[in-house]
Amino acid sequence: MAVDREHLLRSAAALLTRKSTATMDEVAKAAGISRATLHRQFAGRDVLVRALEDLGIQECEAALDAARLDEDTAGEAVRRLVREFEDAAGLLAFLYTENQLFEGEEQNAGWARIDARIAALFRRGQESGEFRIDLTPAWLTEALFGLCASGAWAVTEGRVAAKDFHYMIVELLLGGALRRDES
Repeated sequence: MAVDREHLLRSAAALLTRKSTATMDEVAKAAGISRATLHRQFAGRDVLVRALEDLGIQECEAALDAARLDEDTAGEAVRRLVREFEDAAGLLAFLYTENQLFEGEEQNAGWARIDARIAALFRRGQESGEFRIDLTPAWLTEALFGLCASGAWAVTEGRVAAKDFHYMIVELLLGGALRRDES
């Protein structure tokens, strides 16, 4: 019987989003396959996490494309981006905690591409006078990822209603990033 790799990755992502310490046995059970079948697809947790990283990068890049970052004001583009990130936020929250993905020479170039596109959006907002210039685009990018991850965890744990995810992230991020009139 052929294994549906997409189903397996989605099942693993759903489980690991809720329980980041899940064992390979638990991942196999969540996907409805045996541990041996899981091991034939992914030789260990590190290989599975790298496959989830690839999925996360694909989802981020699709969200960036769908958000149309070059259209309208930078603030409107950020609002669209948070909306597009929402479906992938749980997976991103899990990946955010996997330090080995962001250390050393083996860092996936996909993260740098994503960071560059988001930083360019914040830079555009700064150049247009919409966003504060005392916060670097790199910092605003990290803040966006941090807020999305925190929002996903809060929704997963039932501390925040899913319908409030977008509003809370956008209001906090843009409320802190918007340039204030100097009186």
